[in-house]
Amino acid sequence: MTYQELRGRLIEYAERYETEEFMEGDPSRFMHQVEGDENREMTAFVASALSYGSRKQFLPKIGLLVEWSGGEVSRWVADGSYRVRFALDDCSCFYRLYDFRTMRLFLDACREMLLSHGSMGEWLRSLGVRDALSAVEAICRWFAEHGSVGVVPRDARSACKRVCMFLRWMVRDGSPVDLGLWGDFIDKRTLIVPLDTHVLTEARAMGLMRGRSATMGAARRLTAELARVFPEDPLKGDFALFGLGVSRG
Repeated sequence: MTYQELRGRLIEYAERYETEEFMEGDPSRFMHQVEGDENREMTAFVASALSYGSRKQFLPKIGLLVEWSGGEVSRWVADGSYRVRFALDDCSCFYRLYDFRTMRLFLDACREMLLSHGSMGEWLRSLGVRDALSAVEAICRWFAEHGSVGVVPRDARSACKRVCMFLRWMVRDGSPVDLGLWGDFIDKRTLIVPLDTHVLTEARAMGLMRGRSATMGAARRLTAELARVFPEDPLKGDFALFGLGVSRG
């Protein structure tokens, strides 16, 4: 396949899959089911944190948290109501590698951020963050420093797939899927593709990259390749890679 043919396929699939229908089996749907920007933001972050493994397993878990919060995830976290559900001494499994204690510590760290800054967006603004990598690094650092391990990566050496996905939701504007709440202070041209083994496989099959490890360096290299096709909005290519995977069955 020539580069022009590859470019054409990426553009075709990006247009085909970046639609409202994309959300039917995607965790992004939850942030569209709640009201209020701060509530959408926290719902999205919690949803992204649980988005690994089988969609048939993690989507119901995200739905359960939204149900427990009464559709007010931001309030539920900020006022500590989640503590009724997640006890510090409960080491039973909540979802795969996350036990109830791990989730409690994660939500405790989220609560500290909300109480001190009002929202994650306001916290990042207060730090002067203007690009996606700085946002990833700041988010990893906050949770590492506030007693939460195992949900958010300790640092940005790994691909930080779920954090990068969350940032796509928050930053990209003009999308039926992504919210664009942070587009006024983070440039969408700096977003980093959410890289996991599936995306890596598709990118290798298309000749977009050669490496086999899902690292931050690999994610940034793939993003640079997508930026050749979508220079003003590289992560439009994330929908194209999804579509290519679907087309392969």
